[in-house]
Amino acid sequence: MKFPGVQLLVLGTLLLTIRLATPANYPLAIKTPGDRMLAETFRAETEKLSARCLADIRSLDDWKSRREEYRRELIDMLGLNPPPPRGDLRVTVTGKLEREEFTVENLHFQSLPGLYVTANLYVPKNLSKPAPTILYLNGHGGVISNGVSYGNKALYQHYGAWFARSGYVCLVVDTLQLGEILGLHHGTYREGMWWWNSRGYSPAGVEAWNCVRALDYLSTRPEVDTNRFGATGRSGGGAYSWWIAAIDDRIKAVAPTAGITDLHNHVIDGTVEGHCDCMFTVNTRRWDYAQIAALVAPRPLLIVNTDADTIFPLDGVVRVHDQTRRIYELFGASTNLGLVIAPGPHKDTQDLQVPVFRWFNAHLKGVDPIVDLSPTGRFSPQELKVFRTLPVDAVNTNIHATFVAKAAAAPVPPNRAEWSALAARWKQELLERSFAGWPTEPAPLLVERKFTRSVAGLTLEGFDFNSEPTMRLRLYVLSKTGTPSARKTSLRVLDDVQWSQELAQLRSVFGDALAEESSLLASSSPVLSADAQKALRKLTADDVAVVFFAPRGIGLNAWSADQRRIVQIRRRFMLLGQTLDSMRVWDVRQACRAMRLVPALSSSELSLVASGVMAVNAACAAVFEDSVKRLDLDRPTVSFEREPDYLNVLRVLDVPQLLALAAERCVVNVASDDATAWDYPARVSALAGRRGRFEWRAATRR
Repeated sequence: MKFPGVQLLVLGTLLLTIRLATPANYPLAIKTPGDRMLAETFRAETEKLSARCLADIRSLDDWKSRREEYRRELIDMLGLNPPPPRGDLRVTVTGKLEREEFTVENLHFQSLPGLYVTANLYVPKNLSKPAPTILYLNGHGGVISNGVSYGNKALYQHYGAWFARSGYVCLVVDTLQLGEILGLHHGTYREGMWWWNSRGYSPAGVEAWNCVRALDYLSTRPEVDTNRFGATGRSGGGAYSWWIAAIDDRIKAVAPTAGITDLHNHVIDGTVEGHCDCMFTVNTRRWDYAQIAALVAPRPLLIVNTDADTIFPLDGVVRVHDQTRRIYELFGASTNLGLVIAPGPHKDTQDLQVPVFRWFNAHLKGVDPIVDLSPTGRFSPQELKVFRTLPVDAVNTNIHATFVAKAAAAPVPPNRAEWSALAARWKQELLERSFAGWPTEPAPLLVERKFTRSVAGLTLEGFDFNSEPTMRLRLYVLSKTGTPSARKTSLRVLDDVQWSQELAQLRSVFGDALAEESSLLASSSPVLSADAQKALRKLTADDVAVVFFAPRGIGLNAWSADQRRIVQIRRRFMLLGQTLDSMRVWDVRQACRAMRLVPALSSSELSLVASGVMAVNAACAAVFEDSVKRLDLDRPTVSFEREPDYLNVLRVLDVPQLLALAAERCVVNVASDDATAWDYPARVSALAGRRGRFEWRAATRR
């Protein structure tokens, strides 16, 4: 049964005065050439993903043939593949409150052993049959007093009361971040836990799983009609409403409030900076947000927002709605999709609440009465508290360490054939799960010589090339003057500190040839010119050319942002299905290719030299570039539990296994303080018939 009155309400709401928020809350500052290239790269990549979102869906058959695959992809991006064990919920009711029209049960259940979910269950009195039931998901509004958390369910209790007074059962569920047991939503946002990316973890996955298990619990209650589940929530709770409705068909109607916008708002306009990590999946498949919304179709979906919400700007919300509407139209179910726009900022108001209540009345009860929002007696936070003493076995605070499992430790294969099969599988998984954000078609390199300077038998040349169409980087090629063709080339992959040191040394010899770089270097030379000449001649002995290279964000391409904004730049990469380090690996790969277009280097034997985090990036590039014949790595980081971070990489392998892959193709020489950390590549290297090999040596004391 359709209720045109509801749809008219939605459309009528659009006639309200629109006070469009400026969505550019946190735009990238454009102060340097690196800033400009970064902004252009983000814009180009965002526009590409937006353009392809649902573009291959032209018919209902297209959608039906892909829908389950898309759902599996979303489940994977939430870290729920394989799914966690669906064990005993261990439900415990710790108290019961009475009102004239309903009761409230304070309860907890365990969505996983030790992962406690605290909640209040609102049940109407005098039910004659199972009732429609709402899963209410809270936003980020904690209630904490004197160091005691009462959960955000205390703040949002008015929803539970309204639904119960109106004949619904309603479960108001605390979130991980602001429940009675405080968990964490801010791993990359604030805590520097970039390994969340490598693990393929987002707290969005925990929130989605808690929703699934909440429905499992509600399905055991005799008061609940399991064929009439609805879900709603605002802000963070709006986002969780999307997750559960998209992955679980038990939700029959959903009304997310202020919980979604698109990649353009998040990446280009910068609204990502206003959100913690629970708002985002690990975007392995590089989706824009309408693809999540479309998974709800053709079930009733009401998108609710205000016109001046600065973290869910209206233009992005409307774009999501418009793309989603096309899928509903394919089903012939356009009246099942609504859009409510009310005046105001990011705030919970009656202008937002009333349409949500009417939506559920229409689609779960088949009625459309006047919505009565008259207040009822509120409960104190203490009354709604579930625990008097927090359980000692709770894992909420550290669930990020275990929720998504790392790949099992791979034993050393017994023979060459099994190793080759394992290596091929790992490489393919890395391409699909960690490096899907690499360009499918490399940009034309467009190598261009920028300068040449010869001093005291040494020649320095600068060459610019495209890593991406919007990302122009520079190679510094040092060789003996008059050498027509280098026998070997050593590509030194530099981090921030090394770039400053190496370029300062080059400047002390070649002077104003590096005028463009001088403003980024210390005003005085770190070494005397004669000493620098001696050191540089040693590097270029025996017809060896040395190439100095810094990937994006370093040197000439450095960003003007402070450390806080660098964090948000890295989070933008995440939303595009990349990481900063994965794209630096791409830069190294493109540098290897660009060198081949420099005549003096075109046929030379190539080695990569790097240290620390860059050593791992260089090794990763070597895994995918046949031209690399040797890796010289100084103190590489030993695990992706530290850095660098690539999406999902720990679900495939860790750094020692990556180096074993590199040693399949080239000589890998590692200088390190601990030989045991590199036992795996050393043992794999012993297999006969390999093109490369692995070597370890003790690191030089610094």
